[in-house]
Amino acid sequence: MRLSEWLNQQVADQVDVSHIDPPSDILFDDQPDETIFFEEINPCGILCRENHPFATVERYDRWYFSRGQDKKVGIHSSEGNWSLITRDKELALRTARAHLE
Repeated sequence: MRLSEWLNQQVADQVDVSHIDPPSDILFDDQPDETIFFEEINPCGILCRENHPFATVERYDRWYFSRGQDKKVGIHSSEGNWSLITRDKELALRTARAHLE
C-alpha cells in the first residue's frame, strides 16, 4: 500500500492526518514521487554522523509530507522532531522553512 492510499483511507475514516505518524512499514516500502525541499544545518562538516537540524518536504501523489528536526533544539540533539501531512504544498514548504529559522 502506498502512503497516499493509506492517507486517503484515514481521511475517509474521518481521521485528522495533519500530525499523524504513518506506519513505519509503509514509509519504508514507499518512495516519494518527488522531494521538493531539503535543507540540513551541519556546521560540523560532512563527516559528522550526529543529529543535525533538517527539514524536508516530500510529495506522495497529492499529499505533502513535511518533517524534520527543529533548529531551536540545537545541533546533535535527538529532540525536536516534527512532521506535517497536508495537501497544501505552500503550507508544507512554509512549515519546513520556519523550523529552520
